[in-house]
Amino acid sequence: MTTTLESPPATGAWREGSDPGRRRFLALPSPLTVESGAVLDGVRLAYETWGTLAPDGSNAVLVLHALTGDSHVTGPAGPGHPTPGWWDTLVGPGRPLDPEHWFVVAPNVLGGCQGSTGPSSTAPDGLPWGSRFPVLTPRDAVAAETVLADALGVDRWALVVGGSMGGMRALEWAASEPDRVERLYLLASPAATSADQIGWASPQIAAIRSDPGWHGGDYHRAPDGGGPHRGLGIARRIAHLSYRSGFELAERFGREPQAGEDPWRSGRYAVESYLDHHAAKLVRRFDAGSYVRLTEMMNAHDVGRGRGGVAAALGRVTARTLVAGVSTDRLYPPEQQHEMAELIPGSGPARIIDSPYGHDGFLIEADTVGALLAELLAARPG
Repeated sequence: MTTTLESPPATGAWREGSDPGRRRFLALPSPLTVESGAVLDGVRLAYETWGTLAPDGSNAVLVLHALTGDSHVTGPAGPGHPTPGWWDTLVGPGRPLDPEHWFVVAPNVLGGCQGSTGPSSTAPDGLPWGSRFPVLTPRDAVAAETVLADALGVDRWALVVGGSMGGMRALEWAASEPDRVERLYLLASPAATSADQIGWASPQIAAIRSDPGWHGGDYHRAPDGGGPHRGLGIARRIAHLSYRSGFELAERFGREPQAGEDPWRSGRYAVESYLDHHAAKLVRRFDAGSYVRLTEMMNAHDVGRGRGGVAAALGRVTARTLVAGVSTDRLYPPEQQHEMAELIPGSGPARIIDSPYGHDGFLIEADTVGALLAELLAARPG
């Protein structure tokens, strides 16, 4: 059976106004057996590309998104793209990943809800996967992305880059397929998820599953046509607190009430309004089932599983590596990046980005993140 690419990969370099990065789809040619032992049939991955693959295949870059991201790294919102590009500062003319020079590939993660097979997708029996969609690991996501690389003709990535959940997948690429990764850029992510991080995730999952609209995970075909929207909103509020620093929240909001409201009379503080805003935004664009399964994917992350432990697994990485963290990250704190940098043979010391923005600094501190990326691209691979 042959691999099916729905719409050919992008050809030609970036042109302003040319709608670069249109979403495409890969149908996996055979069922995918995941680490849990479950079998997924009829899998497809959504992905976007920018630029042209060089004749020798030497310019391919894989960009991997975080929990609620998708394949739309750069460009405006539009059909299939509920939000503008989430890393516009890195991909585009004159930017570190300029499509005039690089062939940039960004897949939507397996288990997601922006075109790739996930809980809201239709299973082979014609019904939504729903609760039947299995728990996945970053290693499972990489197994699917390896099929995509083969279909695109990419034998070896010049660079694999990701932050947060994307960093977990990037690390798994380098440990699972060391001969296929020349350079590795890991941002605000760990070698293995800690008890503290699983603890942050637990009330988020509980909030969604305790919502009456959850229907045991099968709300996609529930007669009321609803879903666990309140639970997903609560999960997002909890998560967003872990993404930003206490210092930033104090500086931005302090103890101020929301304009026109009195917290002593059922009104909100300004920080509560801020969290409500981010909850409402996510509920409009993201599937709760994917949120649960992808959060469980991050909980399952352990590059050392079945490889003799974290140190042995990181020792397998042959890529020239740059590990970066954020000084105020309370979700994936800098000590986790220091650990990876010390144990990956091709890495120098971890680079810590001084930022007040907490975990989200890997997305916000564009100049520093881009400068580190340019440094890594300029270095000789391996």
